Amino acid sequence: MNQRLCVAVVGAGYWGPNLARNFRSSPDWELSTICDLDSERAQRVADAVGGVPVTTSLDDVLADPTVDAIAVATPARTHHAVVMSALRAGKHVMVEKPLADQRGRGVDMVREAERRGLTLMADHTYCYTPAVLKIRELVQEGFLGDILFVDSVRINLGLIQPDVDVFWDLAPHDLSILDFVLPNGLDAATVAAHGADPLRTGKSCVGYLSLPLAGGAMAHIHVNWLSPTKIRQMVIGGTRRTLVWDDLNPQQRVSVYDRGVDLALQSKGSADSTASNISYRLGDTWAPALPETEALAGVVSEFAISIRDSRPARTSGESGLRVLSVLEAASASLRCSGAPSPIASTEAIEPILAGAEA
Repeated sequence: MNQRLCVAVVGAGYWGPNLARNFRSSPDWELSTICDLDSERAQRVADAVGGVPVTTSLDDVLADPTVDAIAVATPARTHHAVVMSALRAGKHVMVEKPLADQRGRGVDMVREAERRGLTLMADHTYCYTPAVLKIRELVQEGFLGDILFVDSVRINLGLIQPDVDVFWDLAPHDLSILDFVLPNGLDAATVAAHGADPLRTGKSCVGYLSLPLAGGAMAHIHVNWLSPTKIRQMVIGGTRRTLVWDDLNPQQRVSVYDRGVDLALQSKGSADSTASNISYRLGDTWAPALPETEALAGVVSEFAISIRDSRPARTSGESGLRVLSVLEAASASLRCSGAPSPIASTEAIEPILAGAEA
């Protein structure tokens, strides 16, 4: 059980070097190979982590019996082909967000991993930050009460991506966090998306997502490539307390406010809002102490534990598929001028998985 697992990193672009560094420093993993079509780029990553073999051939990586798993850090449009080949070769797979570029391809990947008894993990890195882990703990134990709303802002003067819009680039972070921390995950039937392209790039550069959640709560996500000010903030309001996460404030990333609105019905049998007494609660503010640890170290550790324990990862392929389902529905909403679009349920693939097991 203490023997190291062997992993190859596929993709040496923006995210691959971070994966390589964390796998190399992990006690759970032996980094065997850096694979990229650009051999010079792969070599630079290999040299940066102390030297490991490089290759331009994915087939060679998948044919190596000593490789237990691969970590995929290639463009989303390539995920399906790379992941399916790896799963068919008997390799466990971790893949960066989004899981795929189309929901149907994501379903293929989840189904193949389930059929072969392999781990398919989504690299939803934010879910392994100390702040988000604490948020999940507080929400799950009911410290905030019933969730009333979530308001998330992720804006900066960012790189306009050539192949995806701002929703597919930035919103997966916020959607994966909601799926991770909310009691019922991304339990939404529809999503409405509004986007703007003021620079005429051919894709939305500014966007807003609205998701009505179960129980009457509402989640709202604002993503923007054009803001000169960088903001990464999420507000989660509950019936008991409200939590504010400011990812750019290392001194106080999470704050919990005992402030809110109390609604006491004067007449339980009356539906008339005038029969309600609204009061405002102004209490203390609390900031939990959080360790400063690198989230990716938690990601690679969870990947190893999932494989060794033969259990789904905390951010499993199904989690990645739920995020992907919202993104695809958001794209449909954009094409309909912001009209709410139904979100395909991941429950629809369960009969397929059961049939594969039989």
